[in-house]
Amino acid sequence: MDRVTTTPPIADESLALLEYETIFDSAPVGIVFTQMGTLKRCNPRMAQMFGYPPAELAGREASLLFSSDEDYEALRAEFQRVIASGQLFEVQAQPLRRRDGSTFVGRIRARAVSADRRDAGTVWMVEDVTARRDAAEAVARARDELELRVLERTAELAGANALLQAEIVERRQAEARVHHMAYHDSLTGLPNRALLADRLERAMLASQRGGRSLAVMFIDLDRFKTINDSLGHLTGDHLLKEVASRLCRAVRASDTVARLGGDEFVVLVPGVDGAPDCSQIAQKIIEVLGEPFPFEGRVLHITPSIGICLYPDHGQDVETLMRNADAAMYHAKAAGRNTWQFFAKRMNQAAERHFELESSLRVALAADEFEVFYQPIVDTDTRRVRSLEALLRWRRPGHGLVGPDEFIPILEESGMILAVGEWVLRSACEQLMAWRRAGLAVVPVAVNLSGRQFTQRGLADSIRRILDESGMPPALLDLEITETTLMQSGGQTIELLEQIDAMGVGLSIDDFGTGYSSLAYLKRFPVHKMKVDRAFVRELVASAEDRAIVAAVMALAKSLQLDVVAEGVETEAQLALLREQGCELAQGFLFSRPLPAEEIAPMLVC
Repeated sequence: MDRVTTTPPIADESLALLEYETIFDSAPVGIVFTQMGTLKRCNPRMAQMFGYPPAELAGREASLLFSSDEDYEALRAEFQRVIASGQLFEVQAQPLRRRDGSTFVGRIRARAVSADRRDAGTVWMVEDVTARRDAAEAVARARDELELRVLERTAELAGANALLQAEIVERRQAEARVHHMAYHDSLTGLPNRALLADRLERAMLASQRGGRSLAVMFIDLDRFKTINDSLGHLTGDHLLKEVASRLCRAVRASDTVARLGGDEFVVLVPGVDGAPDCSQIAQKIIEVLGEPFPFEGRVLHITPSIGICLYPDHGQDVETLMRNADAAMYHAKAAGRNTWQFFAKRMNQAAERHFELESSLRVALAADEFEVFYQPIVDTDTRRVRSLEALLRWRRPGHGLVGPDEFIPILEESGMILAVGEWVLRSACEQLMAWRRAGLAVVPVAVNLSGRQFTQRGLADSIRRILDESGMPPALLDLEITETTLMQSGGQTIELLEQIDAMGVGLSIDDFGTGYSSLAYLKRFPVHKMKVDRAFVRELVASAEDRAIVAAVMALAKSLQLDVVAEGVETEAQLALLREQGCELAQGFLFSRPLPAEEIAPMLVC
């Protein structure tokens, strides 16, 4: 029988290499090859574990993967000692750092490629054992808790009476907590609406027996939403808690301070002797809330609007008293905020009108009932029109032209000002371009931005889109922002102003002098113009103080290289004084009332 000779197959090195690569890429643990402290190559699991693209780790220092340089150096020293003896280096729990800065616990095993040549490199295997460690710790905690419970139950069985008493106390405490949660505000700890109603019922009965009045004071924080929207809910919550604390310190221990929700508070004051007592309490509340609120490097300011009603004069039940105090509060806001108002029957009529106006306003934009009027801003020497201010008007069907003071606050409160404000901006830009196409000598137009608009997301993008769609040159647009809005809009104010300025759009501070500008901020704002509020111009002739204020504003504007516009100029005497102070621009009834577009056009003839 012939002998059969079998030739062994030749090893396919390429196939073997492919197998090694597959094992390397598919390994469920991280694998990395290092040389002299430098990462050379890692598998996908290693890169994924640390949050890096695989190619980005190559060539980086190995210390990059450790939570601190000290941890890395300590591990490296121990590694050198272990591999010198030819052993496998292993660490069960090592804090490691991902790309985003977060850390996790890794199990590390490493072996030198060659024990004789340190430069030959090292292979490291890393496994994320955070979940395993957490699970072990949870098991340990559970075991400890279980052992503790066994001991407790043993003690309970030894003293059944003590257990029963403890359970009774615990139940009572739980019931007390539930009761407190049901009748108290979770943020401030103050009584909520339900507890306030109960206390008001009791206070009315006591008032009937004692023959003394009972005051209900409804408090709303002015422009709190601006702070909350611009600085965040954390700042808003801190401010609400501080307001609650100050209100409690401002009243007697027998009075009740409650929070209804949002920025609405109620103070219940039994045993008052009428309006004089209530006025003193309201003034004290205004004073304590008028003090600055420091928080995280900022100084916040808030003012209250207070509505007051008395039992039994202004209502005989909880619902009526609360409604009437609320109506009085709205009148305090209409009176200028940071004040108080007592309820009067006419206020209910005003509240009904407020509701009626709000309902009509909700359809006014879609029904094309709004119009844009324009008021010239003139050169104080030549009286030539230098620019225009766009002003919103509402021509309500069946009622004629409604004054802006009557409906714009409602737009602000309801949030409708966002859509209406954008419409005003677009309309003004389109009108200016229509005048230009008609061959008129167009001048820049100023459009007011409300506080709600200024804090909305995407404002800069909206402005840019309107300019692009209307074809309006940015240099012909001037945006007016009130001083108070600028100072209350938080850290993003400067960034947003810089975005608008970068477009080439002009920026003006409206109603300057009525807020509380920080000069340190003012000089950083990229504004080009400030408008002196009409309140200082109105008494300019009769008031030396107002003349001094205007002079100071002019000096400040000159030092900051800003133009100044005086608002509300109505007499030649006012104009003369403004010219003496160096004011070059003015607007007011002396020159022209706000007019519809067709009546402005003749003023723009070349």
